[in-house]
Amino acid sequence: MAHNEFFTTEEIAKALKVSKLTVYDLIKKGELKAFRVGRQMRVDAKELEDYKLRGQEVKSLQREELENQGNGTTRQIVISGQDSSLDILARQIELKTNKFRPLRSYAGSLDSLIAMYLGEADIVSTHLLDGDTLQYNIPYIRKLLVSQSFIVIHLLGRRAGLFVAKGNPYQIRDWKDLAKTGLKLINREKGAGARVLLDEQLRLNGISKNQINGYEEIQTSHFGVASSIANGKSDVGVGIEQAAKVANIDFIPLVTESYDLVILKTIDNEKLISDVLSILQNHSFQEELQSLGYDVSRTGEVVYEQ
Repeated sequence: MAHNEFFTTEEIAKALKVSKLTVYDLIKKGELKAFRVGRQMRVDAKELEDYKLRGQEVKSLQREELENQGNGTTRQIVISGQDSSLDILARQIELKTNKFRPLRSYAGSLDSLIAMYLGEADIVSTHLLDGDTLQYNIPYIRKLLVSQSFIVIHLLGRRAGLFVAKGNPYQIRDWKDLAKTGLKLINREKGAGARVLLDEQLRLNGISKNQINGYEEIQTSHFGVASSIANGKSDVGVGIEQAAKVANIDFIPLVTESYDLVILKTIDNEKLISDVLSILQNHSFQEELQSLGYDVSRTGEVVYEQ
């Protein structure tokens, strides 16, 4: 085997005779070193050879997976999205049943939906605003998951808007103020819901991204954006209220986001959908989200089915 070859997660799964989710688990644990090319993971051929040399471990891994498949006790699922509520959901799924073992991926909304389309995620979260309809999530989900059946479940509502320094020195009030001279923005990465929100609002307000100083500078989380402003490196950014509170900066609420979950409607997912609905509609789960400042008035509501 040539050492300058690289393999996808699908090819690794076939080589080891395990599922693709097991491969993701190995990568996450650091037992198999991988690197990212675009939206996909790659593993060097030598890395795969080195892992296979530990033949007993591979055989044990295969045996464990076959046993799990045989007795139906554990299925690994990937929950993709960045909000801390998803960590709470993963913990509840693990406590509720031994049927599922949640793994977490911290991709943005668009990348999470693409991962689901590619078969690389089981539960994804989205908060994507369509500027033309002012509707959240459904227009994007229908386009990206074309020809597939899915269910959309409301997880929570949260306020999004603009982060500014304490005292709001530039007197920013709404999206139009982003065109003010002298402002420096800190942006989110492509595929993030906050980036989509910003781009849609710039379009709706007739502001070119070329007018925005700092548009190409990015942070990969709400807390990263808030920290950049708290440290005086930037003047304004888009994010959620909870991150502004943690960073002790001012927050200008402009929209209430619908933060929803998407699960494909398949025979294999019937139990998963049932468990997720049960967890979301549980009063104690909703109380935990509410304590973090989220709106839970519609938590557990089925928003859309196809």
